[in-house]
Amino acid sequence: MFERITEDEERGQVGIGTLIVFIAMVLVAAIAAGVLINTAGFLQTQSEATGEESTQQVTDRLEVIGVVGEETDGGDTPTEALDDFRFTITKAPGSGDIDLSEVYVSAVGPQGSASFTLGSGPVLTDDNDRTQITLDEDGTEDGNLDSAIGDGLTGGQQLEITLTAPSGGSTSVQIRAPDNIEDGDSVFL
Repeated sequence: MFERITEDEERGQVGIGTLIVFIAMVLVAAIAAGVLINTAGFLQTQSEATGEESTQQVTDRLEVIGVVGEETDGGDTPTEALDDFRFTITKAPGSGDIDLSEVYVSAVGPQGSASFTLGSGPVLTDDNDRTQITLDEDGTEDGNLDSAIGDGLTGGQQLEITLTAPSGGSTSVQIRAPDNIEDGDSVFL
């Protein structure tokens, strides 16, 4: 059953063949390990970037502190209506820097919808930074709401404003005009 190898030459050849096979297996294992390590590093980098983007979309958003609506037409329209809206805003807790010039605004009102970017404004860098933006029906301030509110919001009408930060985090505000609006009124909404 088992043969006895008596010649020394044959015994050495078997040992060299085994050594060559062993070295080949070690090389293949080293190459496979290198590929796995590179793939794991790539996946880790990609998952960190995805996690960072997701966090920004949730945390990098604006917070609306208050809204004041004003009747500024002074009787130019048949009924009095709020046509200027001043928003006092800050960045939400945990947010990074937010460049207001890149903030996207969408508005849905009784006349339809409007969307635009603010196009100008400071960069909110500190948690205590506060600023005002004014959206109006004729586009003379930061944004034009004409296609959403026409000549303005009359008593009981609603307007929904969504502010979307450059990273994708958004904040929505519902505004409802009071039932009685007089010439020159300023109303905290």
